[in-house]
Amino acid sequence: MEEIHSQNQKSEPDPLSASKIIGLTGGIGSGKTTVAKFIENCGFPVYYSDDRAKEIVNDNDDLKSKIKELLGEESYLQNGLYNRKFVAEKVFNDKELLQQLNEIIHPAVRIDFEEWVNKQTQYLIFKETALLFELKLNKQCYQSILVTAEDNIRIKRVMDRDGKTYREVQSVMEKQMPEREKIKIADFVIYNNTGLDDLKDQTEKIIFEIE
Repeated sequence: MEEIHSQNQKSEPDPLSASKIIGLTGGIGSGKTTVAKFIENCGFPVYYSDDRAKEIVNDNDDLKSKIKELLGEESYLQNGLYNRKFVAEKVFNDKELLQQLNEIIHPAVRIDFEEWVNKQTQYLIFKETALLFELKLNKQCYQSILVTAEDNIRIKRVMDRDGKTYREVQSVMEKQMPEREKIKIADFVIYNNTGLDDLKDQTEKIIFEIE
């Protein structure tokens, strides 16, 4: 089932586009990517912020230089690709360093997103990002959708998917904004505790209800 938080004031649509930008987010193991695919199947475009960020850090020479300056030459492999494992370990327990890294990457992603928005023609377009609320990107969206699930379900999904231990997944979750806080902020909440059919039904119902 979904919850609609009418007390949250809607943001105005982004002036860059006549389309209404809908933010889509969810913590690790929530199933937000699956929901994004359902949205695409309904005919609406989705911008995958996290995937684009992974591409941009490999393609943008200016970013490469700044990241190397911040984290060292090891932040890129000998083949020139972003050393994701090294960087993740470097910033995992260092909030200040993580913030500095985000301040390098996120402006480039924002520009890329703006260019993508200008190419869209649908009346609803979706921005998928793990940090929608943490970075207050929901303020730039007309409405927001949160995908969530019970902690143990999320942990098991990630363990099965990535081969991580229970404690490793739990450690990542502890560093993310608590689900109860995100639920209060989101305009719509999808609870992904059952199966794909229910997840699809919730997704389609919310798309229909977005004003």
